[in-house]
Amino acid sequence: MARRNIELIRQAGIDVDKLLDLLVRAAAAEFTTYYYYTILRMNAAGLEGEAIKEIVEDARIEDRNHFEALVIRIYELGGQLPNDIKEFSSIASCSDAKLPDNPTIENLLKVLLDAERCAVGVYTEILEYVQGKDHRTSDLALAILHEEIEHEAWFEELLTGKPSGHFRRRAPGESPYTSKFLKT
Repeated sequence: MARRNIELIRQAGIDVDKLLDLLVRAAAAEFTTYYYYTILRMNAAGLEGEAIKEIVEDARIEDRNHFEALVIRIYELGGQLPNDIKEFSSIASCSDAKLPDNPTIENLLKVLLDAERCAVGVYTEILEYVQGKDHRTSDLALAILHEEIEHEAWFEELLTGKPSGHFRRRAPGESPYTSKFLKT
């Protein structure tokens, strides 16, 4: 028996298999980004590195929260994650945010900025696909997009010195937009 939620979005013109592919690839990108941001944060050393660690930590934890929220929606839609971690990481919609060969703070910030720019594109694509047809996925993708745009602005500000409107989160990894989707 099909879930009513799946029936309704199919009737609205959504190919659920395509949507699940987009969501699983986004979840893989969030998962690998969380992993690589852990490494990048650990390599943000010295006085200059200390200045960015808190911001990298916010983005890192919020990306983990994005993964958790996406997984819930994937399973609600009858999908699942690959059972093999190597397979899962290989289908990520963004390339790995690996530690650069020359891990200066500027180079770390460039990697972080590129990762966030990719994420902005991923959630924009998901939103464009589901908008007006799958309200729950649309709401989730929009919430994540809000946070990814903030992350992009944070790293661009740190890299260029141009103001982004970044203010400290009340708590590390707060996920102000996505938290409503997380099961606590």
